[in-house]
Amino acid sequence: MNIKLNGAEAETGAKTLKQLCDMLGYDLEAKIATAVNGEFMAKAERDNYQLASGDEIEIVAPRQGG
Repeated sequence: MNIKLNGAEAETGAKTLKQLCDMLGYDLEAKIATAVNGEFMAKAERDNYQLASGDEIEIVAPRQGG
């Protein structure tokens, strides 16, 4: 299915937001923020959210810097 991931067109076989995060290499304890179609998606909701073609997904991970 085609989605938009962090502003770029992408294709995925993931069925849920959690599966997508897993496929992208974020483990269960990863400190990330997710949004679907502009709405915040809590960690507890990721496993239940069924991705749909055309969804706009944002995944943000904290960075360290100085």
